[in-house]
Amino acid sequence: MVTVTSDINSLINDFLEHLEVERGRSKKTIENYRLYLYRFYEICTEILDKDDIKPSEIDPELLRKYRLKLNRYTNDVRDEGLSALTQSYHLIALRGFLKYLARRDIKTLDPSLVDLPRAVRKQVTFLHFDEVEDILSAIPTDTESGLRDRAIIELLFSGGLRVSELISLNRDSINLDRREFIVRGKGKKDRPIFISEAAANATRDYLAVRHDSLPALFLNNSHNLNTVDTSGNFRRLTPRSIQRIIEKYAKLAGITKHVTPHTLRHSFATDLLMNGADLRSVQAMLGHANISTTQIYTHVTDPHLREIHEKFHSETS
Repeated sequence: MVTVTSDINSLINDFLEHLEVERGRSKKTIENYRLYLYRFYEICTEILDKDDIKPSEIDPELLRKYRLKLNRYTNDVRDEGLSALTQSYHLIALRGFLKYLARRDIKTLDPSLVDLPRAVRKQVTFLHFDEVEDILSAIPTDTESGLRDRAIIELLFSGGLRVSELISLNRDSINLDRREFIVRGKGKKDRPIFISEAAANATRDYLAVRHDSLPALFLNNSHNLNTVDTSGNFRRLTPRSIQRIIEKYAKLAGITKHVTPHTLRHSFATDLLMNGADLRSVQAMLGHANISTTQIYTHVTDPHLREIHEKFHSETS
């Protein structure tokens, strides 16, 4: 093994640069890894009661104590602990960092010794088709904002878009005649998006009342006219804006579920599966790298379970 005097702090920075340049990870992923690894650094220096630590000092005992501290960690602002899933993300980042050190022949803990806790995923919340229809019916279409909001919800449900993908759309990136276009999703992977005729018409109706030359497909109408922005993103909606729009109309429609942009993505997937689409096709349309991510929908969409229930479960007289 090579003797390295670099401290963990410096090596974390090297690793993050490696993720950006050589692995092509997104800015969001790198920000998350930075948070998780600096928290690891902070906790380990506290455990060892020293200002800095070396890679060789990361051993099974330090890992054990770190995991215990992580499990007891509370946020100073919200005074909440970290969920099992969030703890898993910390450990995934640590394991990736240790693999990076091993590839550089730096003596440290074997990455295979970092086991992940069993994380319980949150229950999938989705809307049935009639609930989506209720939301759409609650949107007035006599204003530009109303036409925009209807187009947003139609596209989210029809195409299974992530909110980040939706807000990045430009007018020239969507083909309303063919009703298909390409988005670049997580991991900078491109995938096709197919939309319904209703979604295409709603988007076309919204664009017909626009009197600007801005590139963004969806604009914030409560903008400051004195704002000067030459980036090309002037008035582009934010994820929080989309969230507020959906919450507003879900409430007006009398839906008590917590509805988010991702709820509409879940609804897109469950609607496909309930109507007989195969899991691999749904995986491709959602842009999931691993089919196990798509499988979270199968327990609520398997028509065979309903058939078994109706065939074998006795009804009361």
